[in-house]
Amino acid sequence: MKFVITTGKAVTLFAWLLMTYNLIMPFEGNIAIILYILLAITTFMHCFQVVIFHTIFKSLLSLKKGDYFSVFIFGAFSLLQYRSKVMQNLGNAETR
Repeated sequence: MKFVITTGKAVTLFAWLLMTYNLIMPFEGNIAIILYILLAITTFMHCFQVVIFHTIFKSLLSLKKGDYFSVFIFGAFSLLQYRSKVMQNLGNAETR
């Protein structure tokens, strides 16, 4: 699972870099328009995931600004990482 999360984060980071590069130096043709639309959709979706993250995990983990930033950048892959962290904490609490 760790490999999937790490690979997903790398792909997501590459997508963010590509969309940001398109803002600075737009590509030619329809690809630029598609990347603008994808940037808007991605930003909206990741903001929504930050809200979900805050709602679910605020009572289970002590959250810092970096945690929210990580969820905004990496989306579902960060959510999976925090979910596994919570599951480990719950597993450790049950064994005590």
